Amino acid sequence: MPNLEHPAYPAADLLHLEGLVPCRESQVSMLLSIFGERQQFSFPSIFIYGHTSSGKTYVMKTLLTTLQLPHVFVNCVEYFTSRLLLEEILIQLQSCPSGTEQSSPVHCDTLNDFVRLFKQAVASQELQDQTLYIVLDRAEQLREMEANILPAFLRLQELTDRNVTVILLSEIVWELFRPNTGCFEPFTMYFPDYSIGHLQKILSQNHPPEYSADFYAAYINILLGVFYMVCRDLKELRHLAALNFAKYCEPVVRGEANERDTRKLWKNIEPHLKKAMKTVYLREISSSQWERLQHDGEEPGQLKGLSAHTHVELPYYSKFLLIAAYLASYNPVRTDKRFFLKHHGKIRKTNFMKKHEKTSNHLLGPKPFALDRLLAILYSIVDDRVAPTANIFSQITSLVTLQLLSVVGQNDQLDGPRYKCTVSLDFIRAIAR
Repeated sequence: MPNLEHPAYPAADLLHLEGLVPCRESQVSMLLSIFGERQQFSFPSIFIYGHTSSGKTYVMKTLLTTLQLPHVFVNCVEYFTSRLLLEEILIQLQSCPSGTEQSSPVHCDTLNDFVRLFKQAVASQELQDQTLYIVLDRAEQLREMEANILPAFLRLQELTDRNVTVILLSEIVWELFRPNTGCFEPFTMYFPDYSIGHLQKILSQNHPPEYSADFYAAYINILLGVFYMVCRDLKELRHLAALNFAKYCEPVVRGEANERDTRKLWKNIEPHLKKAMKTVYLREISSSQWERLQHDGEEPGQLKGLSAHTHVELPYYSKFLLIAAYLASYNPVRTDKRFFLKHHGKIRKTNFMKKHEKTSNHLLGPKPFALDRLLAILYSIVDDRVAPTANIFSQITSLVTLQLLSVVGQNDQLDGPRYKCTVSLDFIRAIAR
């Protein structure tokens, strides 16, 4: 018996839709009941939230496309200003519902222009007799735009007097959206994370035709047993499943085991899954490199990756700033004169070596240092004459943004900001080379 039923849509389309959105039938059924029939006015705005890779974008695209509902789909990260966003909605509206691309430019500077042009576009495309859906993906970006954009989208149906529903997709809750001045409250809907059973069902649908469904389902069960505790991302798990399946099949291909010898298959794939555990989300190497690594039986560290060589490309002076920051974090202040001055005079050993300094500073961790000390060490280790320009200070800010340096304390300190170096000794050695 089909899970999706609605009198306004053909049963064949609903059955096809059900096969495309496994484990999301209850959410789709709820959306269909909210949408109602094509000519009915739906709820003015719907807010859908959930963690990343919980199927929000995929379900909305599949639902609107399969049932051929007129819609506009915009990613707010790509169109990051209000003008770009409003113009993109109007451009897509020109091709709705025919689907043919229109090249005519649209200029929309204000929200009043958008409302006027929106009414004209809806009238020209003859969309008055059915609901138009505007889907804004990554809707948390709307909070960075003008203050009137989000409230206007929430009550666009009222502003335009047209049959339109705005759907906001986000990874954060509605309470972080709500303005202090108040606004129209959307209908909120939560997409929960996929459970391990849901992931098993979804990933098992991608089995290769040359192997049985039970064989691939057993492989997915092994994969989830290893990765489920550290990774719930469906896209990442699908990538890992495709990447390691050839290694799982090796005993079967060589004739050393059949598809039911799960113990032999597990012993063959276990060390390779442990290697893959080290590179979850990192993408240090390409898929072809990973396959070659598995074929040759090498260790992941033998390939040139980010963590293998701890190397990133930095501007010229940023490298020296990072080295100076490391020296300032791990060397006591009283050693600066000894290390960085040519004529520092005699330093008595008894005063220099104390009991607590016998412990390695690398075990004690980085110490905070002032900006003046960082620049003083920089000037001493760079051969050229470096002027304290805005370029140098902007590179320090960039190192903080990259989390290679961290700011210690508050920004309103009277004696200036203090920093810590957060990189390892191996990283600094690679930079220094």
